[in-house]
Amino acid sequence: SSGINAEYGVGSWNRAQGGGKLIPSPFARKAFEQKYPQSYMSFNTCYKDTGLWGVYGVSEPDEDAVRKFVGAVQSEWRRITRGASPGEVQRAKNHLKTLMLAQCDGSTAVCEDIGRQMLTYGRRIPLAEIDARIEAVTPSVLKKVMEEYVYDRDPVIIGLGATEGLPDQLLVKFQQSSPLD
Repeated sequence: SSGINAEYGVGSWNRAQGGGKLIPSPFARKAFEQKYPQSYMSFNTCYKDTGLWGVYGVSEPDEDAVRKFVGAVQSEWRRITRGASPGEVQRAKNHLKTLMLAQCDGSTAVCEDIGRQMLTYGRRIPLAEIDARIEAVTPSVLKKVMEEYVYDRDPVIIGLGATEGLPDQLLVKFQQSSPLD
């Protein structure tokens, strides 16, 4: 379900992308309307015994824009932890499957995928099994994963460039631990 977390977590968006208010992702619509990130992208990297998941964002070199973006990501994660709708989870699952198939377009990408799966799982996972794993994710499973790995956890924050607006890690941890109800 970590792939669903990455996709559902906030997905990806950039200003050059069309769609505006018709973008299916709630967070992408908010980003479009608020105009504080230039772009963002969720990422997920699996390893044999651990993983790395988060959001990479680009914003204007404006303290307020950086602070608002970090707060918006946390707000979205809390919303997901409170409970995502079945329709939102299904949209994320469909999008994740599309991305995974599109990434294996060409022999180089297929070889990289095989190598990544061998290092992570010790075997090549058939597409049917990947599909079954993705389909097993429900709103309640997503909520459980978010509660275990995101809510009330110490976040890692990395900034590059004009980071004056990047909130202090203790403040981010406090906001990450704020009540869900």
